Amino acid sequence: MHILLGITGGIAAYKSADLANALTKRGHAVDAVMTKNAAEFITPLTISTLTKRRVYTDSFERVTDFDVEHIGLAKAAELVLIAPATANFIGKVAAGIADDLLTTVVMAAHKKPAVICPAMNTAMYENPIVRDNIAKLAKLGYRFVEPREALLACGDLGRGALADMETILGFIESL
Repeated sequence: MHILLGITGGIAAYKSADLANALTKRGHAVDAVMTKNAAEFITPLTISTLTKRRVYTDSFERVTDFDVEHIGLAKAAELVLIAPATANFIGKVAAGIADDLLTTVVMAAHKKPAVICPAMNTAMYENPIVRDNIAKLAKLGYRFVEPREALLACGDLGRGALADMETILGFIESL
C-alpha cells in the first residue's frame, strides 16, 4: 500500500521514525510530509533513511520535476496517516486551513482514507475545542487511533500519549 505519513511537531514525532521503519519493512511505500515544527524534533534525514524515499517539508521548495507536489502526493497515496497529530494540526484541518504542505496535501486527499493519531498533553486533548474538532473530523470520515494514558513528557499522567506502534499498525492493517 502507498501510505502518506504526515508528521507534526510534537514531542511524539520521534516515534514516527519507528512507525516509518515498521511500515517500510512491512512492504508499504511511505512518502513522508513533515511540518516545520516536526523537523525541530526529528530530522527529515532520519525518516528518509528509514523509508528510502524523499521527505517533503516545504510547500515552496524549488520544483525540479514540475509536479504540483501537494496534488501529486495526494493522488499517489492510498492511505493518509498522521502520526503524531497535534491539536494545532487537528484544528487546522477541522477549520479547512491549508497553510503548509501537510495540511494542503490532506485537503487535496480528502477522498482517500485518513487515519489521525492524536498526541498531546492531557489538558489539551480534553479541551472541548479539540474534542469538537475531533468529533467534526470523525463525522466527515476521518478515522482516529485514540491516544493512550501514560506519563507524558511534561510530567502529567493522563490520556494524550501517541498510541503504541502495534495499535497503529493493527488499525492500518484492519482497513
